Amino acid sequence: MIPSTPIENIKRIGPAYTKRLKKMGIKEVGDLLFHFPSRYQDFTNIVKIKDLQKGDEVTVQGHVTHINQRNLYKRGLKIVEAYIEDDTDTIKAVWFNQTYLTTTLDTKKTVMLSGKVGLGKDGLYLQNPIYEIKNLGEMSVHTGRLIPIYPETSGVSSRWFRYIISKLLPIVESLEEQLPKNILKQNNLLGIGDALQKIHFPKNTEEAEKARDRFVFENIFDIQLAALKKKRELKDLASPTIKTNIELTKKFVNSLPFQLTDSQKKSAWQILKDMERNFPMNRLLEGDVGSGKTVVSAIATLNAIDAGYQVAFMAPTEILATQHFKNLSELLKDTNANIALFTRGQRRLSHINKNINKEKLKAQIKEGAVNFIIGTHTLAQEGVEFKKLGLVILDEQHRFGVKQRASLVRRGKKNPHLLSMTATPIPRSLALTIYGDLDISLLKEMPHNRKTIITNIVPPEKRLKAYNFIKKELDSGHQAFVVFPLVEESKILELKSAKAEYEKLKEGPFKKYRVGLLHGRLKTKEKEEIMTQMEEGKIDILISTSVVEVGIDIPNATIMMIDGADRFGLAQLHQFRGRVGRAQHQSYAFLLTDSSGGSVMRRLKIIEKTQSGFELAQYDLKLRGPGEMYGVRQSGIPDIAMQNLGNIELIEKIREQADKLLEENPTLEKYPQLKQKIESIQLNVHLE
Repeated sequence: MIPSTPIENIKRIGPAYTKRLKKMGIKEVGDLLFHFPSRYQDFTNIVKIKDLQKGDEVTVQGHVTHINQRNLYKRGLKIVEAYIEDDTDTIKAVWFNQTYLTTTLDTKKTVMLSGKVGLGKDGLYLQNPIYEIKNLGEMSVHTGRLIPIYPETSGVSSRWFRYIISKLLPIVESLEEQLPKNILKQNNLLGIGDALQKIHFPKNTEEAEKARDRFVFENIFDIQLAALKKKRELKDLASPTIKTNIELTKKFVNSLPFQLTDSQKKSAWQILKDMERNFPMNRLLEGDVGSGKTVVSAIATLNAIDAGYQVAFMAPTEILATQHFKNLSELLKDTNANIALFTRGQRRLSHINKNINKEKLKAQIKEGAVNFIIGTHTLAQEGVEFKKLGLVILDEQHRFGVKQRASLVRRGKKNPHLLSMTATPIPRSLALTIYGDLDISLLKEMPHNRKTIITNIVPPEKRLKAYNFIKKELDSGHQAFVVFPLVEESKILELKSAKAEYEKLKEGPFKKYRVGLLHGRLKTKEKEEIMTQMEEGKIDILISTSVVEVGIDIPNATIMMIDGADRFGLAQLHQFRGRVGRAQHQSYAFLLTDSSGGSVMRRLKIIEKTQSGFELAQYDLKLRGPGEMYGVRQSGIPDIAMQNLGNIELIEKIREQADKLLEENPTLEKYPQLKQKIESIQLNVHLE
């Protein structure tokens, strides 16, 4: 049997088990061997029966002297009781609804029972213990040791995993080592066979930790190696060489109605220098909410267009694409940019305020008459052809699938430069893992005219006071957002919904104001109309779901009220808060919650006191872990590595060693198995 053997070829795995295991992603023998315990239960303490005490978690070894079953019909329970005897005393063991044990537990054989000691009216007993029939010369699997507890699914228990994996372990000795010998030695890591043996059936916690260390290192090493190899391979690709027009750039920057921050200047310069090279830029521009990423992308766009190239800008939603179209059309109005909006619902040119024919617009793009195209994923799907694509910009790039990104990047005759942008602050340790193949530019400070957004937690009894405060802001000519977790009412979750609260607020406390409703189920045209009304000041207060999370820019809005704030993560709350405070006005964020639980209040107090998205990201990483925080559970990053993505020292050390290996052997020809493995690594990350 080899790691690639299908699980259905293993004895004792029938169709039912095969189906359940495949739902867990376990399809081959290798998947079972690499299905690691999530924790261990310590039953190494083998105790004589006479020495047992209430509350002990122990293992006893002896013979079954008597076993019987009795039924409690009123409670629907079937109780199995067995009496176990060693050379010091006897104890009763009790199981519920496990009647098969009356025939399984053999009075002629030695049994081991592991569990907790309870005290009943008849004395001490073992509560629902794990059992194992002890055969001479066989390793204990279920009792008398550190017991591996595995991630389970309905019908597949940890006991079953222990049994099957114990039968498969002999093949680990023949597995070929994939980590280079010098890497193993340098980091004092176990070999593959030894590590698999010890992670499943360790003799002690030290062995378990040593085995886990090996696999943590290996998984992070593979991810870093794949990213760094991809980064190196970019240098073998040809891309347009876009020379920076210094005079044009200075003229544009001086024409802006605001001063660029130092971070904006530095990031813009890094991008411009990247585009001057003859291989593709692959850079991530990471900046907090409202830090000014759009103007940096405009500087890159301006230079690409000046050099005679086209630019494609892809946003994750139609609302956001439309907003970028309006903002960038204004920013670049006195330049050579001919700008088009191309989405499923809209096809417009910046100088024509109405939809034009799709095929006509596609023809203009193909001919090069339009040199800056802003759109959604439609740009990658509608067969749009470019004459001379030089730069691709992806806003919130993690929201696009790998195929969508690749499809757009392939549209140029040469490989276009790629600039990705995100307003989701990512701790460095995580960025090195999920974006290890990208160069990163950081916007560390906010524009000079921005005021701190005053943030307050609002309990139920202060809701009315918050409403009155909002009315004062509206009376001053400002606007407000109110966000709810759901579109429709949910009896199960007992959450307020945008639709229901819209009716209540419109007819109640905000009766004299113009109230709008925005949610994801509206048609594109309806969303566009509502956002236009909000931008033009025709809506005073906008009731919305989380569709306002990213990018919506209404400078006149000064209030963000989040109802059910406990339902959102810190990063998402910070994104909501970033919809206000986008001009010189003092702005406010109200976090409404009906929950007074300690953990909820601790989390909300963090955002109440912290303005920096990067600080909040570090808190979130500690509180929820990367899997929950960034939704990378389905990313291709194994759980064992996931738990260590906050360890920057470890990740930087591993990255350094991966880079050194590539320096010595860029193609990995010396390590064919390792090469094959890392070529299959494809992270698909969706940050939340």
